[in-house]
Order: sequence, then structure tokens, then C-alpha cells
Amino acid sequence: MTPCFTRTLAATALLSIASGVLSPAQAQDKLKVGFMLPYTGTFAALGVAIENGFRQYVDEQGGKLGGRTIEFVKVDDESDPSKAADNANKLVKRDNVDVMVGTVHSGVAMAMAKVAKDNNTLLIVPNAGADAITGPLCAPNIFRSSFSNWQPGYAMGKVAADKKIKTAVTLTWKYAAGDESVKGFKEGFEAGGGKVVKELNLPFPGVEFQALLTEVAALKPDAVYVFFAGGGAVKFVKDWAAAGLGNSIKLIGAGFLTDGTLEAQGDAAKGLLTTLHYADDLTNPKDKAFRLQYAKTYKLQPDVYAVQGYDAAQMLGAGLAAVKGDVKNRDGLVKAMEAARIDSPRGPFTLSKAHNPVQDFYLREVTGKVNRNVAIAVKGLADPARGCKL
Repeated sequence: MTPCFTRTLAATALLSIASGVLSPAQAQDKLKVGFMLPYTGTFAALGVAIENGFRQYVDEQGGKLGGRTIEFVKVDDESDPSKAADNANKLVKRDNVDVMVGTVHSGVAMAMAKVAKDNNTLLIVPNAGADAITGPLCAPNIFRSSFSNWQPGYAMGKVAADKKIKTAVTLTWKYAAGDESVKGFKEGFEAGGGKVVKELNLPFPGVEFQALLTEVAALKPDAVYVFFAGGGAVKFVKDWAAAGLGNSIKLIGAGFLTDGTLEAQGDAAKGLLTTLHYADDLTNPKDKAFRLQYAKTYKLQPDVYAVQGYDAAQMLGAGLAAVKGDVKNRDGLVKAMEAARIDSPRGPFTLSKAHNPVQDFYLREVTGKVNRNVAIAVKGLADPARGCKL
């Protein structure tokens, strides 16, 4: 290359920068993804699984989505709603992320959704099922790759009614996710002729279950529907088994009760029935490939949280591919994400008008250390998205 030609190239580059016109290669700088997830506390393992799944999909694409190299910024949300707005604002205003991904705790996710709306920042929720996120708080820039709290609860309510269970007690942490899961269960169960005789709860993230188990024993329902996850789910299932209530009362729940927890629950979880949009023994090719690569990369078996993280990346990737990485083309990005058919390990799904997955829910039974798929509890279940004005 001659000195004259080199000087000409440099001058051209400087002129381009000065005039505000960048070449496609110059324009495609790194895209910042802000993970706001629990890395400590009850839900720590869930946050790690979500991040692992997201990174796996990005790695499969050579570290890029829509031609953009992904740069990650991480914040531990501590599952603490009181810190949520500040943490989300730091990601948006200090770290200048292009997209936020989070979180597990519904109360924290609600605050994230408000920050996303206020700042018009793209938000993908990879777990928290707060109904309001795809209900009254719905927005063009807010998407969910997981579920609404109503969905698995409703599916199990329908299953319980179909199984001719007549009476049930519900038991959960007293927070948005628990309350909404119970509402979903009650709607599905009572529509099929069942009756919820009492709703019991304890403060999040409490694990002192003994008094509640004593009350359940006195009420003598046919079944108990529970919503717990992470460390709390492990403690509850072990306490339930130790109390011997399973001999006369059926324990059922949303799938988070036994997802990612079976290793720690051991024999106490044997035979438990749950409903969820994923199971450990699905036979579709996408899931087989996903599970093999996940185990190879992380030396762990994936769970629903890893799947939801993986699919959050798939959704973002679909949008970025359509706009060739131009995240500022928000309308094009959103339209592409809305229209995407996600080839998920859980099975293909589309998005509702409120940006929540329309997906199959499986009835699973714990066999050994596997949430075995027994049947499809409800096919193509869409959240009602009550209050969404999109």
C-alpha cells in the first residue's frame, strides 16, 4: 500500500466521522445487554441458569446478534423490590445498555418494567410472571420469554378439576407471583367444579412451614396447590414429606416447585405433579441439541430457567436480524420480535399481542431426578392479558 493511498484512506475516514456518516462496519459497534438478575439469595441458581441460557444462544451465533458483538453488564438485583428502580436506572442511565434482561422476582420485574417504560428501553423478561407486565404495564418495548403467573396456575387448576379433585387449599409466599398463581389455579379449578376452601401464605422468602402444614392437616382437603421456587421449594417439599401429609392429601403445584430443585429434594419429591411450559424429557430435536450443548458447556443439566434465558436471546436475535443490528430502528425491531416464531427447546411458540408466549403447558410427574412429561395439560395457552392497552 503506497503512502499516498494510506493518507487518502485516513482522510476519508476522518471526513466520514466529521460529517457524521459512518461506514456499516464502523456503525456496528458493541451492543450492550444489561443482566439484572439474582446472583445471591433464594433465587441465585435461577439467575445463573438464565444467564447461562442467554449466553449459550449468543455463543451459538458466534458471539453476535444481528451482526453486533454483545457486551454484557451485570447487576445483582438481590430479589429486593426496594432496590429495583435504582438498579434498573443505573443500567439505563449510567451503563447506557441497549436492552435490559431481567428478572426472576415479580416485584423487582414490575419496577424494571416501569423504568423501561419511562426511558423507552427495550426490556425482555426471562422469568418473572407478574401478570401486570403483559397486562396494565404492557408496552411496545416490553417482551417476555417465559410465562405469566396465571398460565401454569390455570393449567394445574384445569388438570385438578379433570382429575375429579373436589377440594383444595392453596399455599404460597405472600407476593405478586404467589397471589397471581393462586388466582390462575382457582380460576381453572373452580371453572371445572372444584372448590378452594382456604388460601394460606407466608411472607417472602420465609421457610417456616410447620404451622401452615398443621393447618392443612386440620382442613383435610383433597389437594394442596403450592407456588414456591428455588431454596424455598426445596425446604417445602422436604417438610411436606417429613409431615407425612402426602399419604392422604395430593400435593400439586406450578412447575417451579420441582424445576432446578430435584437434586436437593431427593426422594421427597417422588411422584409430585406439576404443570409448566417445559419438561426434562421432551423429544423435539431442538431440545435434544440444547440440552447436550448446555451440559457440555456448563457441566449442569438445564432447567426451565435456562430455556427462558436462551429464548430471550432468540427473541432479541430475531429482532436484530431484521433491522441488521440497528437497535435504534425500534419500530422494525419490535415488529420483527412480535412476528417471530421461536424454535424453543420447550417447543415452538409465538407471542400474543401483549408480548407474552402462547405456548403448550405440560403435566409433569417427578420420576427419579426427572420432571417427566405425562401429557399436554393445555395446548397453546394464551394469557388473557387483562388491562393491556396495546
